[in-house]
Amino acid sequence: MIIGVPKEIKEQEQRVALLPSAAKQLTRRSHSVLVEKNAGIGSGYPDEEYVNAGAEIVAQAKDVFARADLIVKVKEPREAEFPLLRRGQILFTYLHLAASKPLTEALLKSGVTGVAYETIQVDHRLPLLEPMSEIAGRMSVVMGANFLAKYNGGSGVLLGGVPGVLPGRVVIVGGGTSGVNALRMAKGLGADVTILDIDVERLRFLDVAMENLHTLYSNEANLNDLMPDCDLLIGAVLLPGAKAPKLITGAMLRQMKRGSVLVDISIDQGGCAETSRPTTHLDPVYVEEGVTHYCVANMPAAYSRTATQALTNVTYRYVELLADFGLEGACKKQPALIGGINTRDGRLTCQAVAEAHGLKYEPPL
Repeated sequence: MIIGVPKEIKEQEQRVALLPSAAKQLTRRSHSVLVEKNAGIGSGYPDEEYVNAGAEIVAQAKDVFARADLIVKVKEPREAEFPLLRRGQILFTYLHLAASKPLTEALLKSGVTGVAYETIQVDHRLPLLEPMSEIAGRMSVVMGANFLAKYNGGSGVLLGGVPGVLPGRVVIVGGGTSGVNALRMAKGLGADVTILDIDVERLRFLDVAMENLHTLYSNEANLNDLMPDCDLLIGAVLLPGAKAPKLITGAMLRQMKRGSVLVDISIDQGGCAETSRPTTHLDPVYVEEGVTHYCVANMPAAYSRTATQALTNVTYRYVELLADFGLEGACKKQPALIGGINTRDGRLTCQAVAEAHGLKYEPPL
């Protein structure tokens, strides 16, 4: 099979979908690997390393898309890439279709088979999403602490406090992978942390596993009670494949102190705050209701080398299966792949995306 790796074109997206070492493994299995020129530069992998691994460097993205049977990316296709997709081709990447009807319609129109990293589930886990959620969760506290600084328009609160001064208060909505990683970072800085979730067993586990942690059942009343004293609010809500619910309202944010910060990790699925809208690494924040909003939709790209290595650690085995056996054969070998098929031959094959956009759902196989 011919595997294509285009250079990511989302703003400030520096990750690459395949390491040179992975390209070498694929070429050893008699596959051809096409890598767009400079695709790996942003993660510290020059073209020379791919050439040494047996890959072919291709000058333009259009040629990668035209020749490849399997396109492996990091982020969803951008508008300039829509015309390059075609029926009979497999696109393997993060798609987040529930957040964008235009993207969904473009994939359906192209006929491409879109397999999304984020909807592949194994034992109720999302193994291809987890490493990026870990990075985003840890980043959320780093970014939040940075924008609490007075010179960044923040309230001037140091999350860890100092002897004689109380620490800052962090509220995390969602106790999944990103929420727990945010929790670890916030606790490491010495902040006062409250985490909310609707899964009481999850809260019970966190209560036992972490010292000096406040756990709270997630509902509107409890969130409202926390807002006046919250310095950093982190939205870490995820419904696999679906649009994020709007749990944080504008009225809640109006209760927060001026200069407080909201980091909405859920923004790539539409965001969990009513006031959230996507931002970029070059222009990451805006102020609404007196609260600084950080809503970068590709947070892990800021630490591209770590993120690329973490991502390819979990995606490579699926790339290899798709290359060796094709879509249906790979699904027989690893049935979890079926859950990743969001579009196929012009059909919408992910139930959560169909519900988000009011479109017809059809089974993937």
